Amino acid sequence: MRLAVFGAGAWGTALACQAARRHEVRLWVRDAEQARQIRALGRNARYLPEVELPAALAVDERFDAVVAHAQQGLAVVATPMSGLRALLRALPPQVPVLWLCKGFEAGTGLLGHEIARQERAMDGRGPAVAPSGVLSGPSFAIEVAQGRPTALVAASVDAGLREQAVQAFHADGLRIYTSADPVGVEVGGAVKNVMAIATGILDGLAGVGVEAASDSAGRAVPGLNARAALITRGLAEITRLGVALGARADTFMGLSGLGDLVLTATGALSRNRQVGLLLAQGHSLPAAVSSLGHVAEGVYSAATVLARSRALGVDMPITEAVVDVLEGRLTPQAAQPVQRPVRKPH
Repeated sequence: MRLAVFGAGAWGTALACQAARRHEVRLWVRDAEQARQIRALGRNARYLPEVELPAALAVDERFDAVVAHAQQGLAVVATPMSGLRALLRALPPQVPVLWLCKGFEAGTGLLGHEIARQERAMDGRGPAVAPSGVLSGPSFAIEVAQGRPTALVAASVDAGLREQAVQAFHADGLRIYTSADPVGVEVGGAVKNVMAIATGILDGLAGVGVEAASDSAGRAVPGLNARAALITRGLAEITRLGVALGARADTFMGLSGLGDLVLTATGALSRNRQVGLLLAQGHSLPAAVSSLGHVAEGVYSAATVLARSRALGVDMPITEAVVDVLEGRLTPQAAQPVQRPVRKPH
């Protein structure tokens, strides 16, 4: 199969490495100098310096050449959410597309499938437009690049594209499951980042370990019980929003719901969790974000999640507390959404 991966961040590079062992893969790098450096070093020094790239992986800064490669195969968009619309607009309509980005588009508040509906299905091209979908699930890029066991879900309303995704990426260390619910898969992948910030804040307030029951002011310090409650309530918030947007409730008990939430909320490699930890330790939001060196999508999508939930009449108190902290209205110490009264059954 011919695969074109657009975006040479950690996640795009990791999937390109995996697929290049079985398919003809081109990795598009926006910056020509970075592309030359990657070819010279045989590794992506900026995003995955630990991983040697397969010799078969073609690294290319020529956009048109990579698009031409994709025309007889599959395009994979591996940019942040901010770059999805432009790439969907630039790709030929007959090329099937999967995107990897998780979150909401700034300004419009749209999810990936909603952007694709605008760019690929409502422009008069009709049935000639190829299907699109999302590849998501609990995964850190470095582990995928290293071949560590990982399970993802390919979601699309088109069964042929789901099968194409399995053929492209399913391998010994990488299992691809399928779903016909792209709405649920995208909501789970987007909102879990906000919940990971919340969990990072909680764990940061607990400090190193959970031995101290109270802080210097005598206030109770959250521990593992609170973390379990917060993650569980976070999943309830994600599910409520997803169902209101048209998703199936059972999607959120799968890889892109519960699985992705647990990994991102508790994993040491989670950038969103790290933001929460740093905020709880007294760092400013700009300092926390700049220290990462990578995008933490939850920082940029939290306000959009809250806006969409309010428009739909969906109660999301954890999300509201995270937005208040990010926008400076609450300190991490004052934001304790897990202690708010439960308005509905769990």
